[in-house]
Amino acid sequence: MLPFAELMPPQLLLLSVLVGFGAGIVKGMVGFAMPMIMISAMSLFLPPELALAALIAPTLVTNGMQALRQGGRAAASTVKRFRVYLIVGGVMLAISAQLVRVLSAEALFLLIGAPVSAFALLQLSGWKPKLPEKTNGIEALIGGFSGFVGGVSGVWGPPTVAYLTAIDTPKGDSIRVQGVIYGLGALALSGAHLQSGVLNGATLPFSLFMIVPAVAGMILGGLVHDRIDQQAFRRVTLAVLLIAGLNLVRRAVF
Repeated sequence: MLPFAELMPPQLLLLSVLVGFGAGIVKGMVGFAMPMIMISAMSLFLPPELALAALIAPTLVTNGMQALRQGGRAAASTVKRFRVYLIVGGVMLAISAQLVRVLSAEALFLLIGAPVSAFALLQLSGWKPKLPEKTNGIEALIGGFSGFVGGVSGVWGPPTVAYLTAIDTPKGDSIRVQGVIYGLGALALSGAHLQSGVLNGATLPFSLFMIVPAVAGMILGGLVHDRIDQQAFRRVTLAVLLIAGLNLVRRAVF
């Protein structure tokens, strides 16, 4: 018998596995959206804190795989290049994670979902904003905002993807950068929620179990990623970003 079997009936466990597998496919294709898909879908049939716990271990493992796909040296150079984003985001994530039990996430979902949806829609219509490739102030602002929202909701991808798209990051680099940023963020999230109590003796085994379907889905999605060109990758990424943003707005409103 599974150590977390008392948390849910078998049919909800099966649904959780399917959600994790689907989220892994999308992440393998575009490099992000696993936490958004898992928290959004699983919150429909599981308590929000349990859904949040479920995504932590799979997010940590899959982002580690993604970050190291091109080797440790490439990952280390990414850490150096985006150190401002990582430091500011990590600090804000650790702070906001302690508010998860007392702070409603609806306003944050609306705050992030509305501008991200507008950004993706404008880009899909042909508008391409240009930012300097290296802007510490913007990186600190976006990293801090991503970390704050991520600590409360487990979702910190959309601002990162919007920023990487705006500086026109190549497909391979974008996947690696996201893996490094989200991986370190997931590590911080894991530690923060061991402190907050979201990860505990009952929920941690469930989170570890969810690694299996998530990794299986990511491997399948990675095969698709390797077969699409830069322009197709960009449009698929923006489409996923638009859907994710609209879903966050939906969660905030309804």
